[in-house]
This record gives sequence, structure tokens and C-alpha cells, in this order.
Amino acid sequence: MIGRRDFLLSASAAFAAGVPTARAAEQSYAAFLAGVRAEAVGHGLSAAIIDRALALRAPNARVLELDRHQPEFTLTWAQYRQKVLTPKKIADGRAAAGARAALLAEVSGRYSVDRQPLVGIWGLESAYGTRMGTFHVADALATLAYDGRRASFFRAELMNALRILDHGDVEPDSMLGSYAGAMGQPQFMPSAYLRYAVDFTGTGRRDIWNSEPDVMASIANYLARCGWVAGEPWGQEVTVPATVAQAELGRGNVRTLEEWMGQGVRRADGRTFSRTDIRGAVIRPDGPGGEAFMVYRNFSVIRRYNPSDFYALAVGLLGRDVT
Repeated sequence: MIGRRDFLLSASAAFAAGVPTARAAEQSYAAFLAGVRAEAVGHGLSAAIIDRALALRAPNARVLELDRHQPEFTLTWAQYRQKVLTPKKIADGRAAAGARAALLAEVSGRYSVDRQPLVGIWGLESAYGTRMGTFHVADALATLAYDGRRASFFRAELMNALRILDHGDVEPDSMLGSYAGAMGQPQFMPSAYLRYAVDFTGTGRRDIWNSEPDVMASIANYLARCGWVAGEPWGQEVTVPATVAQAELGRGNVRTLEEWMGQGVRRADGRTFSRTDIRGAVIRPDGPGGEAFMVYRNFSVIRRYNPSDFYALAVGLLGRDVT
């Protein structure tokens, strides 16, 4: 790690030698992009498309700022739920789902994925398609591949983004997303796009930016291929007696509902479960005194989209409340 004194000395030496540091950084970035271009061309991608996508002069300062200054505080589940599952988010979701009832039914039937998680993911990822991010994905990924905390990961995603452009699914200027490269309404990383994105409308393009049928089908395809079981719940709110220790809970402690009822676990309304043969686990994110949920195998499928218990709970609850 370079110290302040060493940094000042090196900067002074560069100035004395007449080497503009900004220019040197620009040349270094140009060399990096040339390497990416050579690799992409070596994979058979169109040089013309690559040149358009990589017509970049310098790393994106805003991307680096966001990458390096992420919030350090941690929300509790109660705080996260209050922040994410707002009355407006739920009201907007009901309106959005109602207006697209026919599309959701068609996609749900085609992929055997219930509509609740489709709307839940859509709502959390892009506020029902209204907030997709304004960063040019190639710019953001090139910046993070050059000077990010996980350079090798983002270089691989940059190459995947170039493959998408080469295929003709989207133009470079229209490939928009988050500062970290998550794209379109479902916020797919390029690698997820290549695996799961669907051209539901038959246009020849998998348009997760503008085509809601493609968006819904792509989310459904993602969940279906990760093992979603249609007609089964993701989970439900439960009550847990004080006699059940926190150590007995967690996603790894899977038991039949009959076994959980034997320990006093009940539905949120106090009633027993209608079926006893189903297996599930109880999670209580905020510990004793906090909300508890019985989660089933579809909960794990939602976590394949984003490996966070908070996220999966929010998707499930939002989908329940808006459909």
C-alpha cells in the first residue's frame, strides 16, 4: 500500500519529468481496452460492434465511486421490509399485475412458474420496469474490469456483454443497466442473460429492456430452470414458541410440518398446517421476538436469483400482496 509521502514523491517526480498523470491513465485504459478487443475478436466477435461498444476514453468515475463507497451499515429484516415493501410499491404492483393479467397467465402456463414470484422479482428489480438503471453496460463493466474490486469477474461479464451485442439483441447505446452491469427490467447480469433470456415474442431479439413479454418469460425461464415447482408455496409467516431455540432454526434445519407442529410451530393465525408431510425450515432473520417464516423448496429457487434471505422473503411477500 502506497503511503501519502510516497504518493506525493511519485506525483512530484512524474510532474518533474513532464508526464501528465491523467494522460498516462488514459493510455493505460486504452491499452486495457485494446486487450479486451483482441480477446473478443479472437473469439470471433464482430470488430465493428466491439469498436462501438468500447469507444471509451476513461474509466467511469461515477461507477468507481458507487463501487467503492457502498453503504457499510446493515439493515435488520424489519427495517429492510419497511424500506422495500412500501404501500406505494404494493399499490403499484397491484395495478401493474392487473393490467398484465393475460400476459402473466400465458407466461405462467408456458413455464409452469406461478405468477407471484414473477411480479415480485419484477417489482424489486426495476419497480415494474420503471427503474432499470441509466449506465451504459459496456462502459460500467469495462470500468470495473479495469479498476474494480473483482476485476476478473467483471472482465468475464464484459465479454458476455460483447457477445450479446454481437448477436444483435440490443444496440450498444440501448444496453442500459445498473453501475454493476445488471441489465434491463429483470436486472440480469450478461452471463444470466445468455443462459436465461427469452425471445417470447419471436422478434429475433431477447429484449429485456422494452418487451414485457420477453421480460416476464425470461424471469420465468430463470426460475423454471432453477427448479421452481408450480403450485407449491415459497413460504408463509409462522409463530414459534419460546421453547424453540434460535439454533434449531435456519434454512439448513429442514423437517416435516408434523415435526415442526410437535415443537409448537403454528401458522401466523395460530392454526395448524393443513398438510403435515411437506418439509420446510423455519427462519427468523431478526432472532427471538422477530418475524418467523416457514420456507419451502421454492424459497431456495428464489435465492438462486439473488442469494439473500431478505430478498427472497421480500419477493415472496410482494408477490403475495399484489396478485
